[in-house]
This record gives sequence, C-alpha cells and structure tokens, in this order.
Amino acid sequence: MSELKNKRIITVAPTGAWPTKENTPNVPIEPEEIAEEIYNCWKEGAAIAHIHVRNDEGKAAMEFSKFEKVVTLVRAMKDCDIIMNLTTSGGIGLKEDDRIKPFYELKPEMASYDCGTMNWQHVTVFENNPAFLERLGTLMQEVGVKPEVEVFDPGMIYNAQHYLKNGFLKAPLHFQFCMGVPGGISATTKNLVFMKSCMEEVAPGSTWSAFGVGARAMEILYATVAMGGHVRVGMEDNVLYKKGVIAESNMVFVARAKRIIEEFGLETATPNEARELLGLKK
Repeated sequence: MSELKNKRIITVAPTGAWPTKENTPNVPIEPEEIAEEIYNCWKEGAAIAHIHVRNDEGKAAMEFSKFEKVVTLVRAMKDCDIIMNLTTSGGIGLKEDDRIKPFYELKPEMASYDCGTMNWQHVTVFENNPAFLERLGTLMQEVGVKPEVEVFDPGMIYNAQHYLKNGFLKAPLHFQFCMGVPGGISATTKNLVFMKSCMEEVAPGSTWSAFGVGARAMEILYATVAMGGHVRVGMEDNVLYKKGVIAESNMVFVARAKRIIEEFGLETATPNEARELLGLKK
C-alpha cells in the first residue's frame, strides 16, 4: 500500500433529495437502481456512497424500507466493500425519528450530521435544532456510526466545536464542506481556504472533504485535491457533466475525479484505505 498521505477518498452521492427523472432520466431513484449505481461507482473508484432514497412518488423521503433494501442489496454484492454513509436529512420538514431510524437500525459505517439550521435555497428552513443534534450525536456513538459533519457555512464548523466540547461528537471529526447551496457559503477557492482554516482552528486533526454545486463544482474539485482534501461527486450535487451536457451516470463523475487525483500525482483510496484514514472499523 502506498502512503496514506497520498490517498484521496472519493465519495459518490448518486441520488440526493432533489433531482427527478424530469431533470435527468439518468438519476437512480428506485432501490435497485441506487444499489446498482453504487456498485458501478465502487468499480470506478468510489470508496464511500452517500445514500438518499425516495418514496414511491420519487420525492425526498426517509422511508426505512427503502434504505433497508438499498443497504441489503449493496451488502449482498460480491466483493463490494464500499463504505455506506446514510443521510439523516433526506429532505425538508421530515420527522426526527424517521431521520434517525435508518442509521440506528441498519448500522452503516457512517451517517451525515448536518451541523446547523439554515434558510435552504432562500425558500424554506432546513432545521437541525440543538436538541436534535445532541440526540443525533449520542445515538451515533451508541451504535458505532461515525458522523460525517456536513457544514454549509463557517458557523456550522463552530457549532461542531460546541458539540465536540460537550461530548456529543468525538474526535477526530470528519467534515464535509457543502458549498454553493443558496443560503450557505458560495463555492469559491477563497471560501474553501477559509472553511479549512476554521476547521483547523476548532478541530485540529480532523479529516475533510468538499464539493461545490452548480457552475463552480470543478473549481472546488480541483482546489480540494490541491489542498489535501477528499472529494464528493454525484447527481445529488450536479446533474450536468459540463455546461449544457447531462451526465450519463454517476460513474462518469467518479471516473473524472479519479483522473484528476491521479493527474495530480496522487492515488484514490480503496474502501479499506478510507477506513484507515477515517478511523473506521469494518
């Protein structure tokens, strides 16, 4: 194995909460589609799959049966050792118990921990109140699931510091910088540098990943690799491969990220290398 410092983790987020078949026919919606896409992305070099599901109408949901089916299908796939990271958001206005049940019952290796409330896309509120975040962190520790601390602005990094100091999160943390979402920090290299410096101030020794939505996704991808971070790609964040071109699959995003990492003189992490980098136990 090459030195871990030269490894970069690719996370694929194949579905998310918003793109529909009307936006792109290529987004996986049904559990079988999602599981197959995850498997194919793993073959292309993804080490982590960030998983959302949809209800029977194709809308954002936290339906336990859908998560259970995806997780069961992926775990049954021959040789596939990808790390599964279940969302705890799923959409807007969903019940807290429903947001918790998938990771608590299915016990993936990771789950998202959205570290603050925000005005989502200037139209509604994405709520993650303090009591919920305390409960979420406590239950993740109880079942041995590592939080992926998703932050949409610098204030959420300082929220993470609070929950770390008070024992609801445990070091070392793993951050996901979510950039370019309306209502959060814009996706620029200058802002990425600032987010990283905030993280290093409040939680030294943390690992981190980043992605940008929309037109500046590639800037954040290149800058993240150059700055020593890990990367996230997929249709949750962008359905266009480039301006005016709808992505054929999530696999093309993973393949491109892998090429960029390798062109920079680095290597993509296997799932087991990612486990070592993130302190996970399979």
